[in-house]
Amino acid sequence: MTAVFDFAALTTVLKEAAQAEILPRFRRLGTGDVRMKTEAIDLVTEADEEAERFLKARMDAIAPGALFIGEEAVSANPSLLDTISGADLVVIVDPIDGTYNFAAGMPLFGVMASVVYKGETVAGIIYDPMGDDWVLAEKGSGAFRQRPDGHREAMTVSAPVTLDNMVGVASTTFYSGEDKRMILSNLAQVRLATSYRCAAHEYRTFVAGYLHFLMYNKLMPWDHLAGVLIAQEAGGYVARLDGSAYLPHHVGGGLIAATDPDSWETLRAKIFTI
Repeated sequence: MTAVFDFAALTTVLKEAAQAEILPRFRRLGTGDVRMKTEAIDLVTEADEEAERFLKARMDAIAPGALFIGEEAVSANPSLLDTISGADLVVIVDPIDGTYNFAAGMPLFGVMASVVYKGETVAGIIYDPMGDDWVLAEKGSGAFRQRPDGHREAMTVSAPVTLDNMVGVASTTFYSGEDKRMILSNLAQVRLATSYRCAAHEYRTFVAGYLHFLMYNKLMPWDHLAGVLIAQEAGGYVARLDGSAYLPHHVGGGLIAATDPDSWETLRAKIFTI
């Protein structure tokens, strides 16, 4: 895929955006720099907006002719989501994943980017500004943690465990009523279920072997395309709740990432069937 886009440059520019626009504002946001979008837990900050502008300005050199999709641009113009499936090459970014954490001064947020080529996710990158490293994957090439000196370490999901020993993330935010109560009750069967409110770090922790599952209901592409590819390249099994493949144009239907197909089936049957 190097003939289609410059993967190394894309990796570098995520760090540059963090250094130029995000880290200087961490715990320094002023009055008016944080705004609510749809509800009190859905925020946007000046750092999100400026980082996205920074990334967009550099995309022409990194991926000439690519369609650029950013979370904040879609917030302003939701119809942009409809253009993903018809474009040959798309770069999708989340300038700050974990904005609520960032705004609250908690050091658990990341910068995410994915590349979609002819309807297929072919690259995913998650940069951690606080740890100054990347977790990344190109389709068919494995998943790696990359340090600033260029050293790479292969990432592999955990070995399977029984349901009662599983530790994982379950995002129940977008469930309501009886469905939410049922899932929360079912989660009593696993060893530990939590949420970091940051998909970037949840996927990173999964591919590092410290979580056995992830579950999400709302599937915005900037939140999940990079992480799903990285999880699959690290040996994990990912599918939507109905068993179908997760594709770049999907925004609903939920997904489960698990260590292997058998664990995935157990989780769907015992925990996430409603």
